[in-house]
Amino acid sequence: MNELTSTQAYWLGHLFHASSRQQPLSEYATQQQLDLASLLAWEKRIIVQGISVPPRHRPARFVAVEVMQ
Repeated sequence: MNELTSTQAYWLGHLFHASSRQQPLSEYATQQQLDLASLLAWEKRIIVQGISVPPRHRPARFVAVEVMQ
């Protein structure tokens, strides 16, 4: 793998930070005052270049509920 450019390293750092905090990218981008579209675009560019990116945190959308009678 080639060395990362400073721009790639900047965005990859944000992706790792969001992952380590277990935050959805949308929430992380808001907190860090980043443009979500740019973060997502750089995630895609980095993947296309064959660089490994951390998994996204995706909170559960549904929760199992047990009904007691």
